Amino acid sequence: MRGWDGVIVAGFAAAFALGGCAGAVAQERPQPASACAGEVVARGAVSRVSDGRSFVLADGREVRLAAIEVPPLSPGSGAAPDGTAARDGLAALLGGAEIVLRQAEPQKTDRYGRIVAYAFVTRDGSEHLVQADLLAAGLARVAPRAGGRTCAMELLSREHAARRAKLGLWAGSYYDSLDAENPAAVLAEQGRFALVEGRVVSVRESGATIYVNFGRRWSTDFTVTILKRNERSFTAAGLEPKKLSGRRIRVRGWIEERGGPWIEAARPEQIEFADRE
Repeated sequence: MRGWDGVIVAGFAAAFALGGCAGAVAQERPQPASACAGEVVARGAVSRVSDGRSFVLADGREVRLAAIEVPPLSPGSGAAPDGTAARDGLAALLGGAEIVLRQAEPQKTDRYGRIVAYAFVTRDGSEHLVQADLLAAGLARVAPRAGGRTCAMELLSREHAARRAKLGLWAGSYYDSLDAENPAAVLAEQGRFALVEGRVVSVRESGATIYVNFGRRWSTDFTVTILKRNERSFTAAGLEPKKLSGRRIRVRGWIEERGGPWIEAARPEQIEFADRE
């Protein structure tokens, strides 16, 4: 078996032939060909890449890429791949290029003062979304919070293609979807961002919460919760919570514990129909 870095770097090369074009800048400002294009909040060159989704501009401002999750550089588990390849892949994409940062959320910075944005580089006369390229190479996963639905669908399509091709993170089994029918295995990943897949057994409401249940032992089986105030956005996206019963779905988010394992789904982009694939 090849080393993890070798597997991911090979996937990165297969996803895009960057050559020397990553640093090419068109004479005119191109328009981004992406649904994840908000207002420009900053431009500049990169002085240092910190990890697979963080870097520092030449003027000292720190940037965190919105909408993706990458492996940490020090995962803390012998089974977990580290984030070295993601960091190196990001450095390859950003090297020598002018970076355009576009607004991702109403708040332009996080609590640490870092700019949180979609990052674009100019290649072949047009702006390319860095997050999309990382996902296409299998170096990242789509985060629970991934902008508007159109943007999220664009990013998810890149992730799906990389997963089908077994690129990068998807070359091994560590990042496979967890089985909702094995709540003990899901709970063992408490505190970790993960994908969980299974068939919905029932949907119940209690107070301000909708419970999407994957087993009959509600206190111990895997559950997805949706706040009723968010129900309308799920229905508008074709994911009416009450009609999920019997469907096989995939949900992404942070594994927490309330008796059994659970994920809070705050946005419809966190849930996909796995029985359509």
